[in-house]
Amino acid sequence: MSDSKVAIVTGAGSGVGKAAALTLLKAGYRVVLAGRRADALNETLSEAGAGVTGLAVPTNVVDPASVKALFDQAVATYGRVDVLFNNAGVSAPAVPLEDLDIEIWKNVVDTNLNGMFYCIQQAFRVMKSQSPRGGRIINNGSISATTPRPNSIAYTSTKHAVSGLTKTASLDGRKYDIAVGQIDIGNAATPMAMRMAKGVMQAHGEVAVEPLMDVNIVGQSVLYMASLPLEANVMFHTVMATKMPFAGRG
Repeated sequence: MSDSKVAIVTGAGSGVGKAAALTLLKAGYRVVLAGRRADALNETLSEAGAGVTGLAVPTNVVDPASVKALFDQAVATYGRVDVLFNNAGVSAPAVPLEDLDIEIWKNVVDTNLNGMFYCIQQAFRVMKSQSPRGGRIINNGSISATTPRPNSIAYTSTKHAVSGLTKTASLDGRKYDIAVGQIDIGNAATPMAMRMAKGVMQAHGEVAVEPLMDVNIVGQSVLYMASLPLEANVMFHTVMATKMPFAGRG
């Protein structure tokens, strides 16, 4: 991969974002790592080893000014942005929807939906103006975008909305040579998903252990999507643990 490729990864301090950032760094991308904790971002950079080019930028995606500062710093440092992996997100406790705290609901919406829009908006502003023009945005959706779990209304609603962001931004990006796609992930072994290994409620009300997959597989999927020429786009890519309950009834 050419050193000219510049990628921003949000939520790069842990989980899927960390795996994607490490994969892109090792593939030769110059990666701007965004997240709330500077120490976690720097730890990701240190794990990438010698010879990589990266920049840690503490960012809160729920703050539009913070997101703008992220993109400004990326352009000031590397001159352009070729790829955005729009990954930062949070979940909510698995409680009945009537018991869900409104502040938790607002936080999930603010992070998973509003934050993702702020990043898309800034990416458009940069990508349509740079030379060569264009770029690629990869939104982190979820299998929950189409098939929810019990007691997941906040997370599911926002991930369903992400699909709307992806389709609309893909359409609006055509005239600027901006390709927009979405990766829907099922049961990658991250801190957020480790509860699957202990058992989670199924649609019929029973609790069952679910298989997990190596999170680095997701990183490889992001790299594949990122490395396509702009004349091609993967609009929706699903990568999941083969034996997780998703297709059919289990």
